[in-house]
Amino acid sequence: MSAHRRKTTTRRRPPSRRRRLVRTLLVATCTLAVMAGGGAWYLYRDLAAGIGSSKALEGAEKSRFGDTNILLIGLDSRRDQNGEELPEEVLDQLHAGSSDIGGYNANTLILLHVPGDGSRAKAFSVPRDDFVDIPGHGKDKIKKAYGLAKARKEGQLAAAGVKDSRQLEREGREAGRAAQIATVRAFLGVPVDHFAELNLAGFHHLADALGGVPVCLNKAVKDRYSGADFPAGPQTLDGRQSLAFVRQRHGLDGGDLDRTKRQQAFLAGATKKLNSAGTFTDPAKLIKLIDAAKQDVVTDQGWDLLSFVKQAKSLSGGRVQFTTLPVERFGRNLGEDINVVDDMKIKRLIAEQIGPKASASPGAPSAPASEPGAPGSAQGAREASPPPASSPSPKDGGGIPCVD
Repeated sequence: MSAHRRKTTTRRRPPSRRRRLVRTLLVATCTLAVMAGGGAWYLYRDLAAGIGSSKALEGAEKSRFGDTNILLIGLDSRRDQNGEELPEEVLDQLHAGSSDIGGYNANTLILLHVPGDGSRAKAFSVPRDDFVDIPGHGKDKIKKAYGLAKARKEGQLAAAGVKDSRQLEREGREAGRAAQIATVRAFLGVPVDHFAELNLAGFHHLADALGGVPVCLNKAVKDRYSGADFPAGPQTLDGRQSLAFVRQRHGLDGGDLDRTKRQQAFLAGATKKLNSAGTFTDPAKLIKLIDAAKQDVVTDQGWDLLSFVKQAKSLSGGRVQFTTLPVERFGRNLGEDINVVDDMKIKRLIAEQIGPKASASPGAPSAPASEPGAPGSAQGAREASPPPASSPSPKDGGGIPCVD
């Protein structure tokens, strides 16, 4: 008999239809994941390349322990990033008058503190008429730091023979940003790690890109100056309405201080909409948002915006505590209304809230209670007390603070 063993062969069964379907789905999922990752990187690269970039923070002191301080600057300018006038149809929608109005005042100043340990973020609104020391200028309204430095730089360049309007605008704005950041940093006593600058049209474009921003009002309002005409309660505002909402001060009991709370409410509504509307996962919505940012936003060079966009998702849903910095009283200086503030008191408040404690040097408050008409004083200060710095809102509009 042959010693050879007969080889046995086992015939493999063809994969079942169910197994083929599962394998196909897995391959498709992996392919889509790769494509999505590539798409996200493309969108980020497009945003990073297209958004305005500034060197105003080059060499500046940074926060410690992984904390991040971001200064949000809202300009009252009716011009684009090149200094060109906005189209008439845009100005009409903004209800903001001609391009010659407004100048380069920083009417919105909010310091957003994002702790490195993941705890609740805090946002501090600086009222635009706070009477503070502006480095290289002296005491004035804090909102003026940007425009004063811009005009001074443009004058120096013009005297040196520079005639290119775009160069004058570009270098003037860089000087303005550096001065505004330096003024806020000196006033609050903490580093500024990043900043984002938004012009007047930016509120309009941001709200439209998000498909509207949810807000809530304690009572109905109507104001012919800003164009605000809203009922009481929760509502969603389009771009034109959003700008009217953040600009209104006439007819509000707290005037500018109530407008500051409007800005906080708009920011809270926008961050909530960013997350709830699926903006981060919807390429069409993300592209629209990126296009809006490229038109109206300038940030500091080197800021990793992709990381911040991911981080911003955790800032919605009441995850930010808003505070308006206190005002001691109202006054007047050179014929203008001002907010008299105690800068040492504010430095202490900021240090207690977001530490490590700032090493505030001793000195007089920003607008000392000296005799009316004295040099550098708040002339003819009215003794009327302003509203509390951060009084709680009586109502809540589904995670959005209700404001007046």
